[in-house]
Amino acid sequence: MNKQWITFANEIKELYKKDFVPLHEPTFDEMEIEFVTDCVSSGWVSSVGKYVDRFEKELAEFTGVKRAVAVVNGTAALHIALKVAGVQSNDEVFMPSLTFVATANAVSYLQAFPHFIDVSEVTLGLDPFMLEEHIKDIGEMQNGHLVNKQTGRIIRAVVPMHTFGHSVDLDPLIELCERYNLVLVEDAAESLGSYYKRKHTGGFGSVSALSFNGNKIMTTGGGGAILTNNDRLADYAKYITTTAKVPHRWIYEHDEIGFNYRMPNINAALGCAQLQKVPKFIEQKRQLAEKYENIVKCLDGVTLFKEPVNTKGNYWLQTLVLDQKQNRDNILDFLNESGVMSRPIWTPMDELKPFENMPKADLTITKKLKNTLINIPSTPLKVK
Repeated sequence: MNKQWITFANEIKELYKKDFVPLHEPTFDEMEIEFVTDCVSSGWVSSVGKYVDRFEKELAEFTGVKRAVAVVNGTAALHIALKVAGVQSNDEVFMPSLTFVATANAVSYLQAFPHFIDVSEVTLGLDPFMLEEHIKDIGEMQNGHLVNKQTGRIIRAVVPMHTFGHSVDLDPLIELCERYNLVLVEDAAESLGSYYKRKHTGGFGSVSALSFNGNKIMTTGGGGAILTNNDRLADYAKYITTTAKVPHRWIYEHDEIGFNYRMPNINAALGCAQLQKVPKFIEQKRQLAEKYENIVKCLDGVTLFKEPVNTKGNYWLQTLVLDQKQNRDNILDFLNESGVMSRPIWTPMDELKPFENMPKADLTITKKLKNTLINIPSTPLKVK
């Protein structure tokens, strides 16, 4: 590996003052210990307790939505978001191929079909203009529904994913949804604290999903949440994630198939502490991005991905964009061997065995970005 990359790796290790720098790790202090200890002392550690209610209330306030429903992980949140949004068996759902597998898995849980769309190099998320052209090629309106002429199936929803905490271009996507009667379900798993035109991501769709996995900008250990401004959808999400139990002091009656997806109180206690720190974490991550921008100047043919116009990203994962002359795998081998944990973007969904026969648009940009994006260490760090 050339001297430029050796210098780059050494500067990252110097920045973090570590010989091995992980990709992203949680940051805890006395507040988390206090809240979790209080939860344990109360004996209420499962899916009922004051911290669950508090976390849902504070999360709704933070994101600017009417309701939040806390669940066990981001995949469960997306599964239920799609269900309450009306996605049914044999429907199709537009989504980017360049996403984490949970996006496609959640659609499949409902016996529906992912339909893969290309992404934008500007946002790294679903490209609404490419989606529009694809709809013109394969779609037609029948009885108020967009139908895929090639499969005969209703296309029910669109799931944009805000990649690495950077918002997709939402205005034209919302216009498309209105024109073609598509439900917008945001996969905001990575974008807590991110904004599109000063409005928090996750607040645009009929319903949205967040993740609080251990590597996210804040964590509840495992955990996720459903966001919505619709009380009916929120009530149904809370009910269906609580095993569809009919409320009663002591009778166990369930009037439809439900899911045991509610977030435990002990996880919510951790979340209440973490949520208070998200503004600080984001400030530190934005400072880190500035620091990286200077470090990356030593590398030829490499830039740092920056938030799109009209957005404010949380910079969850810092991202290098390589020109096509760079060998991604050689760089990844060198950085990881040097103690700087780095990873490529996900394998596109259409290349995975479970989804290789799903409907898809032209994915030229997706295939390009697969080989030119690298995530580098992104743990919040106080830098000047």
